[in-house]
Amino acid sequence: MPSRRLALLLVLLASWSLSPWLAPAEAQVPRPSKYADLVRAELVTEESAVAPGATLTAGIRLTMKPGWHVYWRNPGDSGLPPEIAWTLPAGFSAGAVAWPAPERIPVAELMNFGYEGEVLLTVPITVPDTLGSGPVPLKAKVSYLVCERECVPGEATLSASLPVAPAGTSPRPDPRAAALFAQGRERLPVPAPWPVRMRQDGGTPVLDIDAPGLKAREVAFFPYSETALEHAAAQAATSDAAGLHLRLQRSSQSAADAPAPRADGVLTLTEETASGPVRRAYALGDAAPAPAAAAQAAAPAPTPVAPAAAPPEAGGLWQAALLAFLGGLLLNLMPCVFPVLSIKVLSLVRHSGESPSRMRLHGLAYAVGVLATFLSLASLLIALRAGGAQIGWGFQLQSPLVVAGLAYGLFAMGLSLSGVWHLGGRAAALGDGLTRRAGLEGSFFTGVLATVVATPCTAPFMGAAVGYGLTQGALVALAVFAALGLGLALPFALLAAWPAGLRRLPRPGAWMETLKGILAFPLYLTVAWLVWVLSQQVGPTGLMAALTGLVLVAFCAWTLERGRMAGPLARRAGQVAALVAILGLAGLLAVLDRDRAGPVALASADGVEPFSQGRLDVLLAERRPVFVNMTAAWCITCQVNDRATLRSAGVREAFKAHDVAQLTGDWTNQNPEITRVLEAHGRSGVPLYLLYDGRGGVAVLPQILTEGIVRDALAALPAGTGPRAALR
Repeated sequence: MPSRRLALLLVLLASWSLSPWLAPAEAQVPRPSKYADLVRAELVTEESAVAPGATLTAGIRLTMKPGWHVYWRNPGDSGLPPEIAWTLPAGFSAGAVAWPAPERIPVAELMNFGYEGEVLLTVPITVPDTLGSGPVPLKAKVSYLVCERECVPGEATLSASLPVAPAGTSPRPDPRAAALFAQGRERLPVPAPWPVRMRQDGGTPVLDIDAPGLKAREVAFFPYSETALEHAAAQAATSDAAGLHLRLQRSSQSAADAPAPRADGVLTLTEETASGPVRRAYALGDAAPAPAAAAQAAAPAPTPVAPAAAPPEAGGLWQAALLAFLGGLLLNLMPCVFPVLSIKVLSLVRHSGESPSRMRLHGLAYAVGVLATFLSLASLLIALRAGGAQIGWGFQLQSPLVVAGLAYGLFAMGLSLSGVWHLGGRAAALGDGLTRRAGLEGSFFTGVLATVVATPCTAPFMGAAVGYGLTQGALVALAVFAALGLGLALPFALLAAWPAGLRRLPRPGAWMETLKGILAFPLYLTVAWLVWVLSQQVGPTGLMAALTGLVLVAFCAWTLERGRMAGPLARRAGQVAALVAILGLAGLLAVLDRDRAGPVALASADGVEPFSQGRLDVLLAERRPVFVNMTAAWCITCQVNDRATLRSAGVREAFKAHDVAQLTGDWTNQNPEITRVLEAHGRSGVPLYLLYDGRGGVAVLPQILTEGIVRDALAALPAGTGPRAALR
């Protein structure tokens, strides 16, 4: 799978040169004629008028050039599904897309799930009980990725205007659209009429369909989850007296001892009937539509599609930059940055005896390190997203290699502070006797480290600003990230430039050795946290490799220090031993990366279920309130909110009292479903807390939670939502 992803990334990066990604989203740069009209998009409605209190069935019709395809809700090994952002009159709400059954589309070694030729994506639109005289304007912005051997992103802004039906009458179907919607409804999967289950045969998942006598061919299963199965693997179907059995292949991202995947998805087959072969599609699992809904082609309950907290269009860049700057200031107070505070404090004390001009240079070097790292991470993030990668802020901590490397670096610094070895030269400014140039480099690398360690945190104001920047083109995104870095760097830089404050700092002396020893322990605590994050990302073998790597880091530090204090021969022997240890460390990292854990399987407990888009659709179809918690093991803000607020007895009782379903999405490892939810709400990282009211509305809660905030949000839910409330 990693090689496939790399190949996909290279293909998409090459194809992205056809798109004006360096321009803001509003700018339109002409493409070569070869890529013109790859997709024709239309907004159509089944009804010819809008009736108060009724449901209007709208559709986005996509017609592709021969050989090109767009994607299903689970795009398979590559690609992105179409997204629809609605602009509707007050009181109207758009539901989720009803996805037709997809096709398997092989591309080299990859397997895509999508549509060729033409597809109609139907969406129910809830109409308020009272309407004006009309007409009613409907607008939809459709974003899609269309691919052949190369991929081209595109978008279309569509609109329609419908009259209001006379009072007391039902709107008539539009005869021009009747055939189109009838054909689209035939492609929608219906609930399976037979019991279906997924079992484990050794390490192989087997989908059992209890349909005795079923004669079928061309059987294919399309999972809703993007990380459950190996999409390109062959699916072998066999029949016996008990029914149909489909042997699948577990995803390489799944742990070997993980339970069988859920039987949630779409099953397509060609059934042999008395009148001839018939192609059918069935929805399986919890996300299958209810029979009535399937008959009417109604999608699940309304789900808002516009970002709830996006900055206003007017002055959006300046407002986003201001929010990012404030978020960067507050980032200094977040728990992610606490371990680096020890390095900052020690750096200030060490240089307190230097001239004010020299201290200002240290503050400037630190600020440059922060800004350079923010812009480098932002550039890499933008490039990867441009290549089709579904990642967001903090993406580097989804890599076990990055987490392990950060743990090793902080552990080495902690050992230096503890006096195990002398970390000098150009590595960082933690040792004594550094040259003046190395001292400035140390301040620069302190800024680098502060930024890297700060990425697991999302401060107030920061989420909406970063999310806005990543949707507005590369130049705007870089400006937002620069403002964020400036906010993080400013307090330290101002302190370094404040002569009156510097004079109050104690002069360097022997007491600094004791301070250095004390300040090592926040770094060790951070190393322990990073090892815990690794335990969520790798299997037992990978975790053992990571722990052994810490021993090798300590061995390197010990041998280098022993050699430095001995003669030339002992120094050379120490260097050779350290080199061998470093080579062993590189080998351990290779083992660690191969033992990747699969997606974290959260067990349902205390009413909390693992997040999936299918499960969310089902709960919203039941008109039940839902609280969605997007989190990650490496997100310290998430962990603090979880333990201090969401697990408190008062909040848990409030969830039960209001009959609120709880879904938790774990973004510790990459999960495209979670990434799309984040992007739909204008965010690029966790935490994200969503409270769906069961009536089509959604509230985005603050990134720093308190019991009062959560309980007030629950108290604001409309009365009578959810199945239990209906029974009362």
